Amino acid sequence: MTAPRVVVSGLGFVTSIGNSQAAVTESLRTLRSGIESYEFMPGANLPIKVVGTLKEFDTTSLQWAGWKWPEGYKFSREVLRGMAPHGLYALCASEQLIADARLTAADLTADDTGLFCASAGSPRLIRHFLNQIHESRGERIPPMGVVSTIAGTLNFNLAAHFGIRGAVAGFVSACASTTQAIGYACDEIRLGRLRRVLVVGGEDLNMESVYSFHGMRALSRNPDPTRASRPFDRDRDGFVGTGGAAALVIELAESARARGAPIYAELLGWGQAADGYNVANSDPDGRGLSMAMRRALADAKVAPGEIDYVNAHATSTPVGDASEAKALHATFTAVGAHPAVSSTKALTGHGLSFSGAMETAFCAVSIAQGFIPGTANLENPDPVCAGLNLPRTTLPIAPRTVLKDSSGFGGCNVCLVLRRWEP
Repeated sequence: MTAPRVVVSGLGFVTSIGNSQAAVTESLRTLRSGIESYEFMPGANLPIKVVGTLKEFDTTSLQWAGWKWPEGYKFSREVLRGMAPHGLYALCASEQLIADARLTAADLTADDTGLFCASAGSPRLIRHFLNQIHESRGERIPPMGVVSTIAGTLNFNLAAHFGIRGAVAGFVSACASTTQAIGYACDEIRLGRLRRVLVVGGEDLNMESVYSFHGMRALSRNPDPTRASRPFDRDRDGFVGTGGAAALVIELAESARARGAPIYAELLGWGQAADGYNVANSDPDGRGLSMAMRRALADAKVAPGEIDYVNAHATSTPVGDASEAKALHATFTAVGAHPAVSSTKALTGHGLSFSGAMETAFCAVSIAQGFIPGTANLENPDPVCAGLNLPRTTLPIAPRTVLKDSSGFGGCNVCLVLRRWEP
């Protein structure tokens, strides 16, 4: 019996480097950064000066009625009233996805269509919501306060809006969340439980969602937008935050082909493993991530030497990038494999829970369009990276097989293997 083939058949983007597939592709090809100077609290001289900004959106208002978004999207009051800012971003990315994948309303409401989401909720709105309760001494409780603020807000709102019936699930594995969602979507399809899964991730972009990480000394203090996010560089000093949303359709190949949907890549397999080391820091030797890589390769039935490109998690933190470099050495260099390795977070900043979906979509674009993005801002590679193939410019090379890895708090490591679609 032939094993089911699983593919990526639709994409949607609201990111610092573009709000469409065309804009994102151009940014990846030319290494055009979306990172800009930013005031988290106007008038305060805070030490963090940059983020990956979102263009054409304004969600600074605490009320949805004050939000602004690009022309071409029309959303009703009933849809927006239960959403956080990242819900708006996710709606826009999902609308792109649906059009790109040629999905109909009947496809979305079919019993075999699922929705897997991830976000951290909305710290800004939850603070506002709880303040209203306390300030009114319990007399004023916004009716949509809970569903618009907590971590499941994307699941609730998108599932209701699109009429999803097959399955709905939320993932809360920090920065590995949407990568893990893609892996479980792959399994649900291979097991015959679902025909397709929409995977959607999003995060707010404001002081509460990004600046909070300054308390952990995780954010870059470099005020230069062109140098602050510098994965694998000897002088990196932390990540640059960003917000936005990304969406993918993970689908049974025969279903996508029957509908005439674009097939960007085949999802060959995935793997995960845990560090069992620290609540926030990665295992310094990269053992959990290396195990996740090996498990993904085994599931995909791919040898290390077959991987042409690794889209690294590499956030630009001193500890995290070093740990990942060691995992890459153990998985690839140690057996004589030298895939190109780059981190697109040098361009976008770190999207937290939606970074895996965003970067998997980047991999799909790279496979379909035939190029490998380089790592911007990499001037002096960390000595721990010696022996890794770290292109600094975009390569006009069509990768056939790609590995995407992600890591999250608590030592959650997840890897995916994608390959150019070959019927």
